[in-house]
Amino acid sequence: MTARRESRRRGFPFFIQGSNEDLPRCYAMCLILFAWRVAADFPLALAANRDEAYRRPALPLARWREDPEIIGGRDAQAGGGWLACHADGRFAAVTNVRQPRENDAPRSRGSLVQNYFASNLQPIEFIKEIQMESYAGFNLIVGNRQELCYGSNRNDAQPVALPPGVYGLSNHRLDTPWPKLRRAKAAFVAALATLPDKAAFFRLLADRDLADDAELPQTGVPFAVERMLSAIFIATPDYGTRASTLMLAHTDGHFSMLERSFGPEGRFLGEVCQTTA
Repeated sequence: MTARRESRRRGFPFFIQGSNEDLPRCYAMCLILFAWRVAADFPLALAANRDEAYRRPALPLARWREDPEIIGGRDAQAGGGWLACHADGRFAAVTNVRQPRENDAPRSRGSLVQNYFASNLQPIEFIKEIQMESYAGFNLIVGNRQELCYGSNRNDAQPVALPPGVYGLSNHRLDTPWPKLRRAKAAFVAALATLPDKAAFFRLLADRDLADDAELPQTGVPFAVERMLSAIFIATPDYGTRASTLMLAHTDGHFSMLERSFGPEGRFLGEVCQTTA
């Protein structure tokens, strides 16, 4: 089956050989922007888009049934999560590493988020204990009220505790300057100055502009797919941004999360707010 649409600056038409149903498995994409100990009243501010096949079952932001002190979305197919926080101050988020011809792995990357909350390990120790070869390529951030750590099983990344700063994570190593990440990070810095207002964060997460062709990275995917994935917010009939989420850690120790859900072509489905307070 072939999909063909006219190329435009906005709206994400694309043309690839083969079935569009193969795109999510091969080119999974996500975006996380976070400020660690930068905003005075919010030790952590994190804005994220989760991109996935619309056909993959998922549960929206809610308290987890097995532990109501955890709030986050759930992957209803594999049972893990992509972004969540705990009332005790811990938090975790994961993205895929884009590798178009990567084989299946025995464990779901979403289980890393679930396993972190089930462990008693400090963030850096948790990353060091991961059996890296059991997972397809991932980027992981885990933290608590004292530290935030980054790890990956690709790109020769070593577990590291991050100093205070503003960071961006997509589907390569931390702060890889892909066009969408540069644009999103600049908008995120500007949005931090507007806290506690949340509108600027969701405006940046809703940005459907494509990068200029001359700026696109070469990651081994078809050029038309590379262009489509260059948007901060992706909207196609089969695959796109399923959730836009803002997570804030407050100075009194509690978290608040606001999530907007979307369906095919970026159709708005609803909004959920949860807090660990």
